[in-house]
Amino acid sequence: MLALKVNGRDYTVDAPDDMPLLWVLRDLIKLRGTKFGCGIAQCGACTVHLGGEPVRSCVLPVGSVGGRAITTIEGVGQTEAGHKVQQAWLDLEVVQCGYCQSGQIMSAAALLGREAQPDDAMIDAAMAGNICRCATYVRIRAAIKAAAT
Repeated sequence: MLALKVNGRDYTVDAPDDMPLLWVLRDLIKLRGTKFGCGIAQCGACTVHLGGEPVRSCVLPVGSVGGRAITTIEGVGQTEAGHKVQQAWLDLEVVQCGYCQSGQIMSAAALLGREAQPDDAMIDAAMAGNICRCATYVRIRAAIKAAAT
C-alpha cells in the first residue's frame, strides 16, 4: 500500500512500486484529466506536478514519489498560476481537439509558478516536449503571456 497526496487529498493505493504514476492517477484514483499520449515521456500529455515541478507521469514509477505532493489538472486551478493559466486558455480559446491541453496547462502553470514574467526563451524551454498535433502553439504562447500579466 502506498500513501499519496494528490490535489491536497490523501489517498492510499494498492499498487506495485514500478507502476507508472499515470495509471495510478487514472485507474486507481479515477482522476482522468491527465492523458496517456506516447508512453515514453516525449509528448507531455501526461504532465503533472510533483512537489511543484512538472514531470511526465507515464514513466514515473509511483514508488519514487515518496511524500511529495502531486497536483493534476483537476487541482492546478487551486493555485494562483494554475487559475490564471486556465482562465487565459478559456479567454483565448486555445483548445482545438483538447487532448494535449491538460499537459500544456500543467507545464505553463509550473513556468508561471516560478517565473511571473517569462520571456519567449523561457516559454520555449518550459513548453519544449509538449506536443500539440493541432499546432495551437501560437495561441498557447499568447495564453501564457496573457496569464503572466
